[in-house]
Amino acid sequence: MATIKDVAALAGISYTTVSHVVNNTRPVSQEVRRKVEAAIKSLDYVPSAVARSLKAKTTATIGLLVPNSLNPYFAELARGIEDYCERNGYCVILCNSDDNPDKQRSYLRVLLEKRIDGLIVASAGGDSGLAQGLAGVKTPMVIVDRGLEGVNADLVRIDHEYGAYLATRHLLELGHRDIATIGGPASTSVAQMRQAGYCRALQEAGIEVREERMLESDFTSTGGYNAAARLLESHPPSAIFAGNDMIGIGVLRAAAERNVRVPAELSVIGFDDIQMSRYVYPALTTVGQSILQLGEMAAEVLLRRIAAPDSGTDQRIVTPSIVLRESTAPLSGVFTEYR
Repeated sequence: MATIKDVAALAGISYTTVSHVVNNTRPVSQEVRRKVEAAIKSLDYVPSAVARSLKAKTTATIGLLVPNSLNPYFAELARGIEDYCERNGYCVILCNSDDNPDKQRSYLRVLLEKRIDGLIVASAGGDSGLAQGLAGVKTPMVIVDRGLEGVNADLVRIDHEYGAYLATRHLLELGHRDIATIGGPASTSVAQMRQAGYCRALQEAGIEVREERMLESDFTSTGGYNAAARLLESHPPSAIFAGNDMIGIGVLRAAAERNVRVPAELSVIGFDDIQMSRYVYPALTTVGQSILQLGEMAAEVLLRRIAAPDSGTDQRIVTPSIVLRESTAPLSGVFTEYR
């Protein structure tokens, strides 16, 4: 691989002059610039990003920690972040923790060692060790999707409690009264907030919140499938609020295998509005906001933080809305409006 000294030798000038041309740190004549550019092209020389970052004290690199890259939600979120960063001259290093707090903390160390300009964290949740590690980080940072207690950083997330409230209220407006919920791990703030929204909607309607109708799972289709299988074995509800769309997709599979017709016999609503939810059958009614736009918003907030590190903390709570599709319907075909 060619070095800066090889370029200098071919161009017949000093390597410090080549450095000035590459980094635009000092004016040079057009003739000198032409020689350097010709030598770079001839040798296929690639400037050292590390050396340039040491001079400029910036790497134009963003670190992104996600808990599960197999989850389409985080894949879409990462795409929105990457698109915005690319348009603004930054590249993104993606690290997937597989919902493993130890792996997440290890990746955090690696990213900080690489002198990234900023960090976006989608937490695996329930990890006080990560929160402690982030509390002392000086790198500009944005927390997205799941807040971390004790970390003073910019935050971008959906209003999880209100979204769950909307989802449950939608089922109530369709006349359903026996509504179950399948949520994510109880240790995560997201699952807690979504369960709180579910409970609030039932309580407002004067309906008892029953422990046996609140199942804990994980945010996967397998988790949703297994939990729904238990619910549908005996005394099935008329509707299920799934803690996210992946859980909802698992519910649809469990219902189909048991010849439970959706939505004629069982209404199902999810949360997040991942692209896949449009193409399952029946298409999943859900609650959400554009995940790509959420990712772009997180990247925008981070780049503003990089440009103005001493500005006040920015917290953006995005209000979700119902996305009506085919998996919900009035109970017994009769519409009952809930007030």
